[in-house]
Amino acid sequence: METPAGQLLEFFYPIHYKAGMALEDAMRRGRLTRTQVAILWLIRAEGEAGAIMRRKDIERRIRSWFEITSSAITKAIRGMARAPLSLVSVVEDPQSAREKRVVLTSDGKRFHSAMLAEGRNFLRKLITEISAEDIKHGIRFLGQAIAALEVSEQTNLQSKNRRDRGSSRN
Repeated sequence: METPAGQLLEFFYPIHYKAGMALEDAMRRGRLTRTQVAILWLIRAEGEAGAIMRRKDIERRIRSWFEITSSAITKAIRGMARAPLSLVSVVEDPQSAREKRVVLTSDGKRFHSAMLAEGRNFLRKLITEISAEDIKHGIRFLGQAIAALEVSEQTNLQSKNRRDRGSSRN
């Protein structure tokens, strides 16, 4: 008999690649690349007030998700900053002239809201045949899984920082 972890692993392909990418395609609205969608989500999820993020933090996160160069990230951000999109602006960081910050424009905030609406519509169609109780349990499970992942990431980061401090003393 397969373990629960093994059973969950079997969902990786259909959730990540089939459902996740189909959802992403719906939310791109035919206007953004996958990298650009990820950048918008990242700014909204982890940026200051959901609207501002240091460019180097965007690069660090995006590079951990995609096999992508720094110049490709710059190109994606510039594409979102130029007309006709004008979703972000790139400004100097007030604390360091060398640092840049990526800021969602009002058009960027509206685009993100429209992305969310497209995502909700996509998911609404998927869940029509699932009971309200099963949906509620699924949401609860996913929330707990994300919380556990965040704890794990924090623990791993703390361990890495301790190792780095220990190796820098040698």
